[in-house]
Amino acid sequence: MKNVVFREALKEALLEEMRRDENVFLMGEEVAQYNGAYKVSQGLLDEFGPRRVIDTPIAELGFTGIGIGAAMNGLRPVIEFMTFNFSLVAIDQVVNSASKMLEMSGGQINVPIVFRGPTASAGMLAAQHSNAFDNWYANCAGLKVIVPSNPMDAKGLLKSAIRDNDPVVFMESEQMYGDKGDIPEGEYLIPIGIADIKREGTDVTIVSFGKIMKVALAAAQELQKENISVEVIDLRTIRPIDYATVINSVKKTNRLVIVEEAWPLGSIATEVAFKVQKDAFDYLDAPVLRVVSADVPLPYAPNLIELALPNVGKVVKAVKSVMYKG
Repeated sequence: MKNVVFREALKEALLEEMRRDENVFLMGEEVAQYNGAYKVSQGLLDEFGPRRVIDTPIAELGFTGIGIGAAMNGLRPVIEFMTFNFSLVAIDQVVNSASKMLEMSGGQINVPIVFRGPTASAGMLAAQHSNAFDNWYANCAGLKVIVPSNPMDAKGLLKSAIRDNDPVVFMESEQMYGDKGDIPEGEYLIPIGIADIKREGTDVTIVSFGKIMKVALAAAQELQKENISVEVIDLRTIRPIDYATVINSVKKTNRLVIVEEAWPLGSIATEVAFKVQKDAFDYLDAPVLRVVSADVPLPYAPNLIELALPNVGKVVKAVKSVMYKG
């Protein structure tokens, strides 16, 4: 094993896949000359040249469409959005072209493309640069959506995404690029659609994904001090969702709290809660609770951001509630 930061794990995935398959190329804002807005693509231009590491104008609709056309013709583009907030300019291409092409062509045209970049809040970026779009894209049939929480998962899942024949939305966080973690020395892949139990427990299940896993794991650590044993599940992929891992955990713990940085309506937390009450209702000893973002555009002021987003205190309170401990 070796210890790397999140951005380095992503770069290794890109590097290995571009060396393995000449059809893989990277395109997006500042990915080439500037080495990536978050330095994920550092050094790739030097090795692969401007035909495979392509800087674009600030024109998401245009370069997303070019990438989709390239994928339809046999290439494997990785399209980087500087932030998924900017992907709204291109959402027509992602939703109406990439996700639907296989079905509209009667199974004749695959679109093996990856759309990747940071999502959700990252400090004082204000309302227009802080949206969590994970659940938006997961709502779209024809897409696969991955939201890794650590360097090991990020590398293994990005490699799987690049090799997948379907369009994949791969969502990161500006607040994770410097996070350190161990990854294997050699090549490895992590299958899409398999959740991971990051911490085993017996009293309550917490489900989360992406950077909010930090909150979930920190809350579990705090609760352990009060002898509350928390099982923490990282979904990793939110389309498809690994319901079986969640339901098997709930059958053991009988309680569930779901933590997500999203507005309440139509969240992944809502979907998981529905599935658990449908398939594991008789195992529940308390109502399923969600800890999600406030139903407002994200504020700019730090004290208001703290109020709006999930945090350790809110998760601890929710767990104690389903444990009937106050």
